[in-house]
Amino acid sequence: MIRIAVPSNLPGGQEAALGMHFGHCECYTLVDIDENGAVTAAEVIPSCAHEHGGCLAPVAYLADKGVQVLLAGGMGMRPLMGFMQSGIKVFYAAGCATVDEAVQKLVAGELPAFSANHSCGAHH
Repeated sequence: MIRIAVPSNLPGGQEAALGMHFGHCECYTLVDIDENGAVTAAEVIPSCAHEHGGCLAPVAYLADKGVQVLLAGGMGMRPLMGFMQSGIKVFYAAGCATVDEAVQKLVAGELPAFSANHSCGAHH
């Protein structure tokens, strides 16, 4: 099983729109997929407090929930490095309309790894 976190707009869930910046999302949708890429479970959890300079709190919060993969449309370099250090793989999901679309694109191998080129300039 792989646990994926997707920053989401309320009410969350697989049909929710992506919250395009992980640290300012309304909630996270956690999706579990099996070795064949089939969704086995999904749940919505509240977002974690994110204040200027507190970019790493959501990293620890999601790691504590067993997240192995994060799909995001935007984040700064500091949290990206935090995810990398925690072993959570981050993929760039900008352009995906829903959580389900992002997950399906990940399963199909269509999402690039999140890199410095995708990070928000305000967070450098």
